[in-house]
Amino acid sequence: MLFKKSIERLVSENEQSEGAGLKRSLGPINLVALGIGAIVGAGIFSLTGIVAAENAGPAVILSFILAAVACAFCALCYAEYASMIPVAGSAYTYTYATMGEFMAWIIGWDLVLEYALASATVAVSWSSYATKLLAQLHINLPPELTSSPFDPVKLADGSTLAGGIVNLPAIVIVALLSLVLAKGTKESATMNNLLVLLKLSVIVLFIVLGWSFIQDENYHPFIPENTGEFGHFGWSGIVRGAAVVFFGFIGFDAVSTAAQESKNPQKDMPIGIIGSLLVATVLYVAFSYVMTGMVSYKTFIGDASPAATAFAVTGYHFLNSALIIAILAGYTSVILVMLMGQSRVFYSMSKDGLLPSFFSDIHSKFKTPWKSNLFFMVFVSILAGFVPISDLGHMVSIGTLFAFSLVALGIIILRKTSPEIKRGFRVPFVPFVPILGIGVCVFLMTGLPLESWERLFIWMAIGIVFYFLYGKRHSKLRKENEELKK
Repeated sequence: MLFKKSIERLVSENEQSEGAGLKRSLGPINLVALGIGAIVGAGIFSLTGIVAAENAGPAVILSFILAAVACAFCALCYAEYASMIPVAGSAYTYTYATMGEFMAWIIGWDLVLEYALASATVAVSWSSYATKLLAQLHINLPPELTSSPFDPVKLADGSTLAGGIVNLPAIVIVALLSLVLAKGTKESATMNNLLVLLKLSVIVLFIVLGWSFIQDENYHPFIPENTGEFGHFGWSGIVRGAAVVFFGFIGFDAVSTAAQESKNPQKDMPIGIIGSLLVATVLYVAFSYVMTGMVSYKTFIGDASPAATAFAVTGYHFLNSALIIAILAGYTSVILVMLMGQSRVFYSMSKDGLLPSFFSDIHSKFKTPWKSNLFFMVFVSILAGFVPISDLGHMVSIGTLFAFSLVALGIIILRKTSPEIKRGFRVPFVPFVPILGIGVCVFLMTGLPLESWERLFIWMAIGIVFYFLYGKRHSKLRKENEELKK
């Protein structure tokens, strides 16, 4: 379980697979756009209002800043890793090189929470907004086909069904984006760039137009008094809020999963990781400041579309459809990048023998792990179409915080064990920056509900069983070590 794959071997395997492996087609602008595509989505359009109403009030701004600080420490660690180990796999690959096979498996399994479940969660939200947009165009989908069998459905006559049949729009968007990914990374990046440009344009428009409608009284009290329960306003609410909005920042690490498809990973990966995080943080803070200034945070209680609610006070009703389109673009790019990140992690795990070879088959023409793309098309579609995805934002956040903590720990280990390895980027003030990253991540994890911890342990237990039943027996590195002993 403690078998480690050396960095030299990781790089060597990557160089040997050039031509037969993933195609290098992404530059620094593509990588920054990739990160923004994954980060700026559900966090800015939904979580801003939810956290303001339930946890932090106008101080949701501080929640975003606290979450961004935690991400910044970890982003620096990711940047050093990506410049040093320019291969696919993200935190899984990095952990394999620092803490061994078993911990690498734990991280890889953990990333399923981050990518697959996040994709499904956002697909359900995408479906909700798409249904609203179609209704504005007088295209009314049967409500039974826009809800899972476990979600109550309100019919046009006011009656309520116990549940729908299937969330069809959610399945459609997952399927379409999976096919785009299977077609090619360059095509996926081009599509993502267009989506990012569209949603950024409308976000900036929201900030500019909304600024003149800010009412100072909406910021008082800036930090509402705690209700007596941890996480409900006051400083504990800011901490709980930071843990929740952390879901909105997880996309930057998806950039590192594309290292093997970057033209110049040693130089471009740090730009993509840190650049996308900086842009997203500025947007989150400005957006949340304007939104909570336009209307009282109490207005967002139980509101599934707080951005649209806030924008309504401007009187620019003709832009309502544009806002929904931007939200759809934001969600689409998040789903696209998450699906891509998941397939690349499984590609790396399959190459190491910990998963069936099915996941690392490369298409002869498109140079993509197309079978992995199709597998997650089915898996995520089932989740999005038939499962009521509530509270999974917490579950995704705790899994990501756990992964980030191990990544930061790995930097400290590598500085001791492999100081001679060439690094295109170096984390400053090691070990203090990684320790701060670990500390802030663990601190935010303590702010999440007990149910999140229970679900994490259950998921990890399932993963550990799978590792001992399959992964350990088929590990290529383990087999090689056993051969050497003979």
